[in-house]
Amino acid sequence: MHRLQLHYTLSRDASPAKVRNPLIDLLVAVSNEGSISAAARALALSYRHVWGELKRWEETLGNELLVWEKGQPARLTPFGAKLLWAERQAQARLEPQIEALRSALERAFAVAFDPQAHVATLFASHDDALSALRAQARELLPLHLDIRFCGSVDAIRGLNEGRCVMAGFHTLQHPAPGSLAERTYKPLLKPGLHKIIGFAQRMQGLMVAPGNPLGLHTLHDVAQRKARFVNRPLGTGTRVVLDELLAQCGLPSHAIVGYETTEPSHTAAAHAVGGADADVALGIAVAAEAQGLEFVPLVKENYHLVCLKSALDEPAITALREVLQSASWADTLRGLTGYTPNRSGEVLSLRSVLPWWSFTRKKRHSAP
Repeated sequence: MHRLQLHYTLSRDASPAKVRNPLIDLLVAVSNEGSISAAARALALSYRHVWGELKRWEETLGNELLVWEKGQPARLTPFGAKLLWAERQAQARLEPQIEALRSALERAFAVAFDPQAHVATLFASHDDALSALRAQARELLPLHLDIRFCGSVDAIRGLNEGRCVMAGFHTLQHPAPGSLAERTYKPLLKPGLHKIIGFAQRMQGLMVAPGNPLGLHTLHDVAQRKARFVNRPLGTGTRVVLDELLAQCGLPSHAIVGYETTEPSHTAAAHAVGGADADVALGIAVAAEAQGLEFVPLVKENYHLVCLKSALDEPAITALREVLQSASWADTLRGLTGYTPNRSGEVLSLRSVLPWWSFTRKKRHSAP
């Protein structure tokens, strides 16, 4: 089985949308012209090049393409003829899809050629508000957010490794010094190097079946009733939040049935509960609402955006802050269940948001 690879070119000239392989052009020319030399002239190529390409393709495909008889017009082998038939069939069937693909690519590349448009790559913990922000940024400004959802830890690592210009992560509203959040995020974030941009406050809670048939209102209830829990993977912000809440309750992880069972997003966890694969999951209200689940609020948390201090004046970051500070974004955020604005678009220091750094001045002792 031979696999296909698709390629495209950039050009100033308008041309019909087509997906073609150079081999097909060679076979059509030989079939129409009756000889390799005439096909080479029709394609404005050298005889040596066309002959060499045809031989290379025969070796690659493991089949002869032409009948090579001295003194006779060149003609396609049955295999070569079938290749042309397959090409005609595919082009006839896929022409609308090919045109749609070309149009989508042209729209995407239009951004690259628009000096007023900006693209910001954002790695972030899964959050429905970010999807709403992407739509609003595109509507209010020519700002395109390239969002890639991943765990909070991986998002910040991606920022530090230069794979994105901004990262999104979340913590409890008042993360305590010495907490798991500190041990997780403090090694990744450095005062003076990173800056927080205010984004939102949201509620996390238990996503349960309609009517809450097991009567789950706390993590103690989840443990005591041996409710089937679905967790989030290591490295995600919600996993960190869960472990912090368990520590505050004095519950070991093994007290939660299904602690090791994971789903990659709030949506996937809600779907597991909605499909009766689990009884409960920790997640956000929007995800529970979308699946028709009941939501039991547990804790407020802050969702942070973080970038390098050196990137604050980049056009994409400036444009994003403009969107975040707009009245329309505040209205959009308030319209999402469980969300409220939280100094959206403001540049904040790490010390003011995460109380883990304390620098005390050493007293200077006078000489005796």
